Amino acid sequence: MIGLAVSLFVLANGRIAGISGVLGGFLQWGSEGWGEKALFLLGLLISPLLWAAFTALPEIEINSEWPALVIAGLLVGVGTRYGSGCTSGHGVCGISRLSPRSIVATLCFMATGFATVYVSRHVLGV
Repeated sequence: MIGLAVSLFVLANGRIAGISGVLGGFLQWGSEGWGEKALFLLGLLISPLLWAAFTALPEIEINSEWPALVIAGLLVGVGTRYGSGCTSGHGVCGISRLSPRSIVATLCFMATGFATVYVSRHVLGV
């Protein structure tokens, strides 16, 4: 579904659908394509409600405290800015365009994720 959505977005608009770029452009009021970005983000927010209308949503249990979640979100945002994009921009859109920068970024994302899981489970015992 993500690949189809990204493909349709680039075919219809001529631009890739990296979420961090869409969100960044949306936060700059009056920027080029602001309305389009607003509708894209609205679709992201509404889609779980549509899903829930047709099927039962899975149970989600969040074991972390809110401050930890906020700090984690901010760190992801900082990393996204330093990495010039997020996993959807680099991993889905960039790799499909054979962008060397996106391939390297995605390899870094994946390696960091693997290392984090390994350290969390086998070193810290979380």
